Amino acid sequence: MPKAKKLPSGNWNVRVYSYTDSAGKRHYESFTASTKKEAEYLAAEFKMDKERLSDVARWTVGEACDKYIEMKRAVLSPATIQGYEKIRKQNFHDLMSVPLRKVTEKTLVDAVQAEMRRENRRGGQLSAKSVQNAYGLISAVLGWYLPGKTFRVDLPKVPRKIRTLPEPQDIYNAVRGDRIELAVLLAMWLSFTMSELRGLTKSKSIDGDYLTIREVVVVVHGQDVRKQLAKTDTRIRRHRMPPYIKEMIEQVDGDIIVPYTPSILLKGLKRCLRAADVPEISFHDLRHVSASVMAVLRIPDKYAQERGGWSSDRVMKSVYTETFDDERKKTDAKINDYFRKITG
Repeated sequence: MPKAKKLPSGNWNVRVYSYTDSAGKRHYESFTASTKKEAEYLAAEFKMDKERLSDVARWTVGEACDKYIEMKRAVLSPATIQGYEKIRKQNFHDLMSVPLRKVTEKTLVDAVQAEMRRENRRGGQLSAKSVQNAYGLISAVLGWYLPGKTFRVDLPKVPRKIRTLPEPQDIYNAVRGDRIELAVLLAMWLSFTMSELRGLTKSKSIDGDYLTIREVVVVVHGQDVRKQLAKTDTRIRRHRMPPYIKEMIEQVDGDIIVPYTPSILLKGLKRCLRAADVPEISFHDLRHVSASVMAVLRIPDKYAQERGGWSSDRVMKSVYTETFDDERKKTDAKINDYFRKITG
């Protein structure tokens, strides 16, 4: 590594070989800093990046994905890594064999178009959200291994779903007395996700009348993995336990408050709803119900956002807040009456 030389100005400078042009002229990068150590550090960093990119140029996109996933394994959650591995295996098949040095904007646009036309396992087309999620990994990999290069790729837009959720009263009536009742209420009443409520324990989560998310349980390769931290800081929250839920928790045997697998919870919810002739929803939809209840009750956004653990009110409003049929009818009636008076 070249040593730094002191300039007349008092600063230190290092010149590092960069490349040789077509005319055979050698080109150098120059690094100047106020101290010798800093100048040599900048030069060493440039040389390491240059060598890294030289190796990277020989990789395919698939190989780059493999190395990226392995590099992130120690810092990302097991569930996130599992998602990356699934994308690597199932998505962008043609793109994975393309050398990184040959990736262009057109290459990526064509790959996205091909992915949008590809059939899923059920014989239909991949959803826009699936394509977006899969490209998220590709974008992260290219950003890491091809720094300085930008690719403008238009991804398919996720259509906004307009739907009607079952009334909270109907959901409660359907699950009342069933073994999944407590889990359903924790999701619909306290706005806990499945991984959050499965991570609740009497020994760590309960403090007097309060219930705190301290751990979550996720499924990785078919096995439960208990994590000490939630997905984001906003998910680590504390709620006062309603007496009804507190009494149910006290009746649970053992330390784990919800000792059921995701499959049992989802199938149980659908079974209860079908038996009560209530429209079926996913278990995660119970969080949508929770958000919609807070909207109907006009809970201030700040408190609703904090209670549900959403990272922003935009996420809460655009993704989770739905409408109930009765409230929609009341709103429609108010608007219709208003315009009926205007139009005579």
